[in-house]
Amino acid sequence: MRRLAGFALGLLLAACTPATPELPATLPKAPVQAGPAITILATPVEFDPKDPARKGLGAFTWAGGVELTSDQTSRLHGLSDIKVWPDGRVLAVGDQGDLLEAHLALDYAGRLTGLKNARLTPVIGVDGQPAASHGKVDSDAEGIAEFANGDRLISLEENDRILLYPHTGGPPRPAPMPDVRFAPNAGMEALAVYPKAGSDAYVVGIEATGETFICRLSAACIKDRTIELKDGYELSAVEVLSGGRVAYLLRAFDPLRGVRVILRIVDATGRVEDQLELARPYTIDNFEGLAAAPSPNGGLRFYLISDDNFSKSQRTLLVAFDWRPGSGS
Repeated sequence: MRRLAGFALGLLLAACTPATPELPATLPKAPVQAGPAITILATPVEFDPKDPARKGLGAFTWAGGVELTSDQTSRLHGLSDIKVWPDGRVLAVGDQGDLLEAHLALDYAGRLTGLKNARLTPVIGVDGQPAASHGKVDSDAEGIAEFANGDRLISLEENDRILLYPHTGGPPRPAPMPDVRFAPNAGMEALAVYPKAGSDAYVVGIEATGETFICRLSAACIKDRTIELKDGYELSAVEVLSGGRVAYLLRAFDPLRGVRVILRIVDATGRVEDQLELARPYTIDNFEGLAAAPSPNGGLRFYLISDDNFSKSQRTLLVAFDWRPGSGS
């Protein structure tokens, strides 16, 4: 998340207006009436606010988008990665040590309208205590993945590590991670299971370098491909698709152009099959998490979630795009 640490300040300086103060790094948690259960409010957003009739680019069709908020907790912020299952189940993690579990809400046409049945709980450390209890350096969760048996992985940066959470419960334990030196606050942002390489395999992507690694719980990590990064882009998320395809989320920021995002799909050989490029004037924020699941209307649906950095000048956006291979690439 390093490249957007000054996001709000940069935008405001570019507009020659005074900086809007950001929320404190650590916020008190507001009361939640039913334990970890929270109600998430979803405000619809358009793909192109200046042209609501526009519904996508190329082979990518807008399938709904919402701004997520909650008046029951101050912790629904900083969401760094997301995973979605065919039944609509959702997992997301936040960069101050929060775990969000929910289900997609869709309208009669299958378009995204929000999240329901939401629960917000702390990411737990190896000592069984909330990771945030040890400070931001120990709780910066950036990637999440889940194996077929229900075991989960969470990657964290600053104190760079990957933790394995057994589906049977109990505290996590360290999992294999790439043996590389990470740039400060720019580590293992991208994480996804990789069944092609084994039932315990997963792919890890390094934000600053674009390097990816194939890891297994039963073996050391092996270097895979390196994603080409140009014009300020960094690797933010990864999702393994069917047919040998892999999707990568790349992100860049500068004060003049604001946030720019590329959703890139490569085939089994690493050839770019298609990509979606997002920038102003389209609806955009610090999109950092990526998920893929079957679309209710056929084809594949991609979900992007933004990390608002606990800033008043940013938003937590969840947006969806439907993509059909070969339909416009």
